[in-house]
Amino acid sequence: MALLAVLIPVLMLGVLLVLGRYEELLLPQDDADRREPAAVPAPAATVTSSPAPAGTPAPSP
Repeated sequence: MALLAVLIPVLMLGVLLVLGRYEELLLPQDDADRREPAAVPAPAATVTSSPAPAGTPAPSP
């Protein structure tokens, strides 16, 4: 029984590793697909100040 308790996790790990290799063979990816190009920052927009409000605000009713 102790041998079975040791062998089952080792066999399960082996199955996971084999499935990972099988997935890599079944679904190959190019290096270009794995890595996205670095994002280029957008050019800084020129900031213009808004004109001052015209006149006085309307009175409250």
